[in-house]
Formats: sequence, structure tokens, C-alpha cells
Amino acid sequence: MNIIAFLAVGAIAGWLAGNLMKGGGFGLIGNIVVGVIGAIFGGFVFNLVGITASGMIGSIISATAGAALLLFIIGAIKK
Repeated sequence: MNIIAFLAVGAIAGWLAGNLMKGGGFGLIGNIVVGVIGAIFGGFVFNLVGITASGMIGSIISATAGAALLLFIIGAIKK
């Protein structure tokens, strides 16, 4: 996946995860950072479970799930 598509998926996933977990986004840069880290985390978790995400929609779903899980873990650690 090229870098522009990767950043676009990261931005979308970060925005979606922010809305799911907190009720708001983190700004463009924050969404991209959360989404990219979430994409890596989500890909790792999905691979452990045996699920492969293919295509743009699969990448967004995997990245959003990973970002939401990441935000949940960070929220749990903060409390």
C-alpha cells in the first residue's frame, strides 16, 4: 500500500475510533497517528486470530478495531 493510502486509512481509522471510544476526534495529525498505530496493532491482533483484512475496506476495519482497542487500553491505564 502506498504512503498516501496508508495515511488516508490511518486518518479515517483514527477518526472512527475516536468517535467510537471518546465521542470526538483528535485533529488531523492525532487521527493519523492513532490510526497508523492502530493499523499496526489491529493487523497484528487480526493475524493472531487468523483473520486477514484485504482491500481498502478491510484495512479500514482492521485499523479502526486496532485503534479502538489501543484507545481502550490507554484509557484503562490512565485510570
